[in-house]
Amino acid sequence: MTSKPSDSPGAFAGWTTRRWLRVGVTGALVVLAVLGSLGGWAMWRTSQITASLVDRRTPALVASIRLESALVNQETGIRGYGVSGRRDFLQPYTQGVADEQTALKLLRPVLSGDTQALADLAEVERDADAWQKRIGRPVAAAPPAQAAKIAEARADEGKADFDALRRAMARQQARLQDERVAATRELREAVNLRNWVFAVIGVVIVLVAVLVFEALRRGVTGPLGRLGSAARDVAQGGFDRSLVGTGPADLRRLAADVESMRLRLVEELRFSEGARRLLDEQAEDLKRSNTELEQFAYVASHDLQEPLRKVSSFTQLLQRRYGGQLDAKADQYIAFAVDGANRMQILINDLLAFSRVGRVHNEQQTVDLEDVFARALDDLSVSVEETGAAVTHDTLPTVVGDRTQLGMLWQNLLSNAVKFRSPDRPPRIHVGAVCDEGVWEFTVTDNGIGIAPEFREKVFVLFQRLHTKDAYPGTGIGLAMCKKIVEFHGGTIRIDPDYRLGTRVVLTLPALAAATAAPDRETQP
Repeated sequence: MTSKPSDSPGAFAGWTTRRWLRVGVTGALVVLAVLGSLGGWAMWRTSQITASLVDRRTPALVASIRLESALVNQETGIRGYGVSGRRDFLQPYTQGVADEQTALKLLRPVLSGDTQALADLAEVERDADAWQKRIGRPVAAAPPAQAAKIAEARADEGKADFDALRRAMARQQARLQDERVAATRELREAVNLRNWVFAVIGVVIVLVAVLVFEALRRGVTGPLGRLGSAARDVAQGGFDRSLVGTGPADLRRLAADVESMRLRLVEELRFSEGARRLLDEQAEDLKRSNTELEQFAYVASHDLQEPLRKVSSFTQLLQRRYGGQLDAKADQYIAFAVDGANRMQILINDLLAFSRVGRVHNEQQTVDLEDVFARALDDLSVSVEETGAAVTHDTLPTVVGDRTQLGMLWQNLLSNAVKFRSPDRPPRIHVGAVCDEGVWEFTVTDNGIGIAPEFREKVFVLFQRLHTKDAYPGTGIGLAMCKKIVEFHGGTIRIDPDYRLGTRVVLTLPALAAATAAPDRETQP
């Protein structure tokens, strides 16, 4: 029988679960084989004794009794014939001779191998044959007149011979009866032994099952349960709990691996805690920086705007009052001052608008882009009419976002498409919308001057201008503001590199619900 794995190092410390199971199963199989052999032997012994009793002892006793009955019938028939001289009195003798032969045929096979029983049978046959020679056959063969004389003359001799035959038959039957009784007693003892053997087998099997269960509990399931409990404690945040392995060698190695993983997690947690503290510090710095930025925006929108308006107002007054009265250089300088003040005011306003994206305007709600697009187009109606631009668009969906920021997005994109038009053809602008896997993809396509490949990324950087202010007015903030708005709404924006007939801006926004694109609808300028 297998023994339980030891929790402490020793001779079996290097045994794995597989080896313990192999040894345990082998031991259990050996015990079961021994028990099975004992049970088989008990069954075989009981079967052998039963077969001997049923096939030999009992049939031998019955055949011996039948033989005795046949011989008695012969003696009766001979005595009757000898006294009466009537032939019909020989019928028991004739039948007895036939029964004798039948009984002998049955008796000899069942007594084969039993020397003493065969010796008794031989004695019976000798005494029967002696009586037959002296009395039976002579009387039976003699005529009725002679039969009586022979019977009378040999009466004493015949009685002595038949008495000897009776004694031989009695000894034979007594010995057969004793053997049958002994076999019956032996069968009873064998049955009792068989029952005890099977009872012991049952008890041993139960003990083996209990020992196997206890060995598995203490050597496998117990250590695994403790390891699992410790691992769950670690998983729930108890990183200071050490994992100590018990049981077979492979379970101890598993516990050591899990302990190593715990130590690695503790180290990573310590590093993450440090990183988190650093991140918190950076967040505080960023919060402080945003506060300073808001203060700067307030100063720019109030304190800087006022002196700038004064400078712009007085330079415009100088231009109106003294324009043409001074020399050309003075008029040029005054014009430079007025233009610089106006551009500075526009730049400050654009910077304020850029800084407010995601900070001031941040009302997340469902926005109908059809309505937002129409308002943006209406704000640009003057430039659209002056340039003769034709603007078409697909049916625009409803998305979640800030209405003001999305209005600024469409206004900047449409304004750029109109502004950077080709001088040799009227502007043609189309806005497309396609929904793909929960994302709306919008395209703003124009037939303008286009963007060189090396500038397709730079146009989204703040203050990146590709042309002089004399050729195309502006501050270089428009597309940077579009990028900031789109990314604030969880989308992306880029320039389509495969489009060559102008510029195609591709942007994405998360979809509120799936929709199909409708046919183009042209908005007249």
